[in-house]
Amino acid sequence: MSMSDVPKQQVFPMLRPGLASIILAAGLAADIAWEVWARLITPLLVGGPLQPAALVQSVFGLNNLLLAEAIHAVVGIVFYPIGYLFIARPLQRLIVPGLPWLLTGIGFGTGLWVFALYVMAHLFAGLPAFLGFIPLTWASLVGHILFGVVVAFVVRRMERA
Repeated sequence: MSMSDVPKQQVFPMLRPGLASIILAAGLAADIAWEVWARLITPLLVGGPLQPAALVQSVFGLNNLLLAEAIHAVVGIVFYPIGYLFIARPLQRLIVPGLPWLLTGIGFGTGLWVFALYVMAHLFAGLPAFLGFIPLTWASLVGHILFGVVVAFVVRRMERA
């Protein structure tokens, strides 16, 4: 079988009714994994939890913690999975088509970490880049990679079902 006989993967997902379910399931599963890591495991490792809502408050000048938590939840459950499906995975399929889903998820999570701790925390909130690479920085990296891998896994499973 030659390479021309192998069917190419579609770059973008098909817009179909089930796509919203995939997005929400992937986002919800990844957000739950993130929250377990951020609030239960990270404090045991570095002495305190990851607090993305505090970053949201800093970036947008919010005083309401509940609103900041809600914004972070909606971004994680809805918008980040959309980013995976319509930006990260299509780029991977165009640039490195044979890359396994696991590595795509790790790359996606790493990209989210750079976005959170460099773009949002540093460029928008004025904090040190990557928080000065304190232990919480590395816990955040692991949490974002976990998030990316869970999104990639759920999308893969649901698309195959």
